[in-house]
Amino acid sequence: QVQLAESGGGLVQAGGSLRLSCAASGGTFSRYTMGWFRQAPGKERDFVAAIRWSDNTVYYADSVKGRFTISRDIAKNTVYLQMNSLQPEDTAVYYCAAEMGSTNYDKAALYDYWGQGTQVTVSS
Repeated sequence: QVQLAESGGGLVQAGGSLRLSCAASGGTFSRYTMGWFRQAPGKERDFVAAIRWSDNTVYYADSVKGRFTISRDIAKNTVYLQMNSLQPEDTAVYYCAAEMGSTNYDKAALYDYWGQGTQVTVSS
């Protein structure tokens, strides 16, 4: 059973940085795409970034390009989301997710496994 555990959220001032981690276990992740999504109160869960485990191909939402960086550590089975130049509109619960086989990396409904989420709050 695949399990995902996020960490690294917190409170930061606008312009600051945070690094989120997603520790994965219980699967062979070489065939997975790992994604980060976020959900603000009263809003839908939105795509943030994704990485293809096999070849390190990365994808970003337009809203975070140039500010966020997704990466993975194969030895640690961990995916990271480095978030720089954070703004109040980045405030949300951030979720790590895993899916296998789909090319629609930005569709939350296609992801098979989810972590419990970590809160990121950016103050102005």
